[in-house]
Amino acid sequence: MASPARRVATRVAALYDVHGNLPALEAVLGEVGDAQLVFGGDVAWGPMPVETVDRIRSLDALALRGNADRDLGDDWLEQRLGPERLEWLTTRPEQIELDVEGLGRVLFCHGSPRSDEEMLLRTAPKERLAEILAGVKADVIICGHTHMQFDRVAGDKRVVNAGSVGLPYGATGAHWVELGPEVRHHRTTYDPAPLRASEWPRAAEIISVIEAPPTEDEAIAEFEQLIAAGRDATLIQ
Repeated sequence: MASPARRVATRVAALYDVHGNLPALEAVLGEVGDAQLVFGGDVAWGPMPVETVDRIRSLDALALRGNADRDLGDDWLEQRLGPERLEWLTTRPEQIELDVEGLGRVLFCHGSPRSDEEMLLRTAPKERLAEILAGVKADVIICGHTHMQFDRVAGDKRVVNAGSVGLPYGATGAHWVELGPEVRHHRTTYDPAPLRASEWPRAAEIISVIEAPPTEDEAIAEFEQLIAAGRDATLIQ
């Protein structure tokens, strides 16, 4: 794989797993100020796919491709988005690197540096993290995919999960992370009511998760079973 593009930033707002939740995204955008925006993948799979993708593309932002951007697996979503938006989603880079003030070299990936579907959990054994991060040159790795925030040190690396803007587990709100010169996790409140107008067949199901998410312990238990079975995935897909 070619080396990811690398730029310099003073402040970064890492917004992961928006999942078609435009009200959550708008609430976060109202708080990020002049930070460099980095979207960490899985932006369209959700109740308001077209509006969310168009809003992100209107911003001066960097965007990764997540597993649900690479393969939406949903005819309704694909038909609404159309060929041009789908091409944009599937042609985002897998990784982005930035030099962030106070943190050094920061690698942004969706799942792990090895795969957009590999799960990094706060409960991961040190040996597994060491294996996953072998060969990574960055000082800090920002990931998502599991929709739960954490901040861990693994050897000489720091692993930060940004959580999910649009579909977090563990607590309601829109979860994101601010970088530079330190790491600050945020949870932004918002009103999900506009999502109820969605005609997506799975809207009611996903809105119920947004309004009453599983606990982190529940999500981790299911994820650990999938990891043990070699079936990294998310709870909702």
